[in-house]
Amino acid sequence: MKTTGIVIIIIGIMLTIFTAFTYFTKEKIVDIGKVEITRNKPHNLNWSPLIGVAVIGVGGIILWRSGKKSA
Repeated sequence: MKTTGIVIIIIGIMLTIFTAFTYFTKEKIVDIGKVEITRNKPHNLNWSPLIGVAVIGVGGIILWRSGKKSA
């Protein structure tokens, strides 16, 4: 469980630092017989840094709970 908590904390840090992700898809503009014209269309995926902070909190709770010894 400690490893899981650490991995979740690292993911949360990355989500807090990098708040956007851009990916490209190909879009066909013109298709005349054997002639094709395409372009790369960008798509942005944005999220709030608060999501990263929440994920860090969840990872911290998992790490804290795994450190406790059961009675």
